[in-house]
Parts: sequence; structure tokens; C-alpha cells
Amino acid sequence: MKPFGVLTATAAPFLRDNIDTDIIIRIERLVGLMGHADLGHWCFELLRYLPDGSENPDFILNQEPYRQSEVLLAGANFGCGSSREGAVWAMMGMGLKAVLAPSFGQIFYNNCFQNGLLPIVLPRTSIEEIISELRPDSGGTSVTVDLERQFVVSPGGREYTFETPPLRRQALLDGVEADDLSLTLKREAEIAAFQARDRWRRPWIYESVEVLS
Repeated sequence: MKPFGVLTATAAPFLRDNIDTDIIIRIERLVGLMGHADLGHWCFELLRYLPDGSENPDFILNQEPYRQSEVLLAGANFGCGSSREGAVWAMMGMGLKAVLAPSFGQIFYNNCFQNGLLPIVLPRTSIEEIISELRPDSGGTSVTVDLERQFVVSPGGREYTFETPPLRRQALLDGVEADDLSLTLKREAEIAAFQARDRWRRPWIYESVEVLS
């Protein structure tokens, strides 16, 4: 996983609430999945393509200059619904690296960190202000996301601060796995030290009991 430091990239406005994981990636695309490489093609399939398979010209990510967006400006409760991790894989396969939303589905939020996609919680008013500054006709569609300092800079230069769970943030900055097991193993020495102290204080907890056959 690549370290996430400072990202300056095109941001696409997609201020629609309650986008669930089934809209992000249909479960049928995950059945028998052998890898993540092709999932980007199917990201937002129900919105992105017409029934005949052609692109939907009204969908924002099919329009220039938003085809190459790496930041998504989303609505509330983004990523709600089922816990499928494939939703994150699909978004990353499409080239997205950060999502700004007023709120997220909790499981999706955690899955983002575990796979290197940065979810940022900002008030809806802040996201609306950023969207109001987008100028696609003149190239003014870039925002800057600084994870180290935890702020977003709008196309017009406004700064918005955000908070990220410290361990998750550090894992992204370092480019290391941020799943619960990996985060736990990073504290293996602390865990061993605690066990040693606890064994001294409460030896009876650790005494083995011989089971008679």
C-alpha cells in the first residue's frame, strides 16, 4: 500500500445521500472474484451505464473533467448497507483515493482505512462550499487533501480541518496495512509487556490446570 501524504487532484461533486454499497458495486460482480483489478470498470454500474451498456452521459464521473477524479465529494451516509469490502476495491479501481462526506456507513468507513482509501468527514455545508467553487470550464476542479496536517484546501483556497483516528491516520501515512490485526501486531511488544506484568500480579489466571483423563 502506498503512503498517503498530500493529494492534489480533481474532485467530483456527487452530493447524493444514502449511496449504499450495492450502488457502488453489485454483489453479482463479486461472485467468484479472482482479483480486484477489473472492479473499477463496474464501480457505480447502475448509475454509470445505461441498460444497453453504453455510458450514461448524465452521470458526473462520465463527464469531463471528472473522469479522472481522485476525490469524491459525497452525500450523507455514504457506503451504507451491506459490509462488502468490494465497494472500496471498486472505488480504488476507478482511481478514487479520498471521499469527503458528512457521514459514512460505519463498516464501509473502516474498510476504507484497511485498504488505503481515505474517508473524510466534513459538515455538509463545507462540502457544499467546496462544490460551489468548482469551475470545470476553467480547470478549477482541484482540491488538496493533506493527511499529515489534516486539512482540505478548496479550489478557492479555503481550508477545512478534519479528524482521523490516530492509528488509522498513521498507518495511511506510513503506507502499511490498517486492518485490526495489523494494528494489533504493531503493538505486540506492549501486549507482551502487559502480559508479563499481569502474570506477576495475577499468577493464578495463567496457571494451567491438569485435566485428568
